[in-house]
Amino acid sequence: MSLPVYRNYINGRWVNGSTMGVNENPSDLDNPVGEYVRGSVSDTTEAIEAATAAFNDWSESSVQRRADILDAVGQELQARKEEIGLLLAREEGKTLPEAIGEVTRAAQIFRFFAAEAVRIGGEHLASIRAGVEVDITREPVGVVGIIAPWNFPIAIPAWKIAPALAYGNTVVFKPAELVPGCAWVLADMLHRAGIPAGVFNMVMGSGRLVGNTIVQHPQVNAISFTGSVGVGKQILDVAAKRGAKVQLEMGGKNPLVVMADADLDVAVNAAVNGAYFSTGQRCTASSRLIVEKGIYDRFVQAMQTRLSKLTIGNAIQQGVDIGPVVDAKQLETDLGYIQLAKQEGASLLFGGELLSQPTRGHFLQPTLFEASPHLRISREEVFGPVAVVQAADSFEHALQLANDTEFGLCAGICTQSLKYATRFKRKAAVGMVMVNLPTAGVDYHVPFGGRKGSSYGPREQGRYAAEFYTTVKTAYTAAG
Repeated sequence: MSLPVYRNYINGRWVNGSTMGVNENPSDLDNPVGEYVRGSVSDTTEAIEAATAAFNDWSESSVQRRADILDAVGQELQARKEEIGLLLAREEGKTLPEAIGEVTRAAQIFRFFAAEAVRIGGEHLASIRAGVEVDITREPVGVVGIIAPWNFPIAIPAWKIAPALAYGNTVVFKPAELVPGCAWVLADMLHRAGIPAGVFNMVMGSGRLVGNTIVQHPQVNAISFTGSVGVGKQILDVAAKRGAKVQLEMGGKNPLVVMADADLDVAVNAAVNGAYFSTGQRCTASSRLIVEKGIYDRFVQAMQTRLSKLTIGNAIQQGVDIGPVVDAKQLETDLGYIQLAKQEGASLLFGGELLSQPTRGHFLQPTLFEASPHLRISREEVFGPVAVVQAADSFEHALQLANDTEFGLCAGICTQSLKYATRFKRKAAVGMVMVNLPTAGVDYHVPFGGRKGSSYGPREQGRYAAEFYTTVKTAYTAAG
């Protein structure tokens, strides 16, 4: 069976790469998505040079022109959400409703930044010196390198690309190797929306070739990366040495605290959604469930009952709650952590087994361990459908356990106490807090990001995106 072939987008043209790769379908390995080219160092360099050449005209272009292009993409994403959602579900493994929801979010992001493009703000102030006026303006930073992860194939590229273009930057975009399909669709939309040649470029391929070239190239002025802690630290080390602006989102080991006064149904729903939906492959997943002793046994029993009723299967089939793990390598990682947890003495409360399905894919039961806080399963990000539950003596003990991590992306609490909710929002050492909600699930118009080992640099999303994608200029003028 011959597969459709998709090419890179460089300087306004569709171009071949140095090699080819098959975009697999983790729900059905015998039904791949297509063949996608993989770029080389020279391809990436060509894209960077094109973005550099296009920067002056684009940065000085009408804000209405930028807004119209971004709005056109947003409108098309919304109109084609079912079609693109199906593609997303096939290449990444999210269930179809989740995938369609992600495409809708990408549409909202593009439309939001279309509006932001025409209201880029500034300030006009009086100087402390008589007869002098001060103007403070925001200007684009230049060529932005965008390196996206596989777990949100269209939403994360959207929330990086849209603000970069809205504020007048040019872009070189490297999607994750596992999910080039949605990235190609986004590039095609921008091309047909009239993006000028060189303003947006997409080079599919490996981090070793494409990613490293973007990070090291002296003409790339800023780099926005979402991915693993190890790669993020390497990027920061290289890019900071040459003075590039860097924005990193690198994961989490997020706690969901359940107090004894919590509504049990609310708490279980929040835990199952946050820990296991999207196959647990979210940096915001609540992989640590910290439960006050007064409700602990009832919570664990309710979790076991709820997990036993979930349907795991082909992501595109109706009624499926959880799809497959994204690929064989990630599945191996998940199974390795499950085995390690058992060896370290964690108690398996549910799941942990591979599942057979009518189609050949990477299907894993949602897994719940009872584990001490010092075990690796309690401290390291698995990035799969694996969570641990731990008992807490009191609110203060739960808060201490929640903050006992090198990460600081998000945290949640389930409680009916205004006192506990207020104190938790204030004292949780994270960038985002959820009360009586899953830790996974954020809005597109407000800032996204964390603290400690989870994030570095300015926040993503909403108006706060301007902090990374622009630079501030202060100009003084003597009154005539």
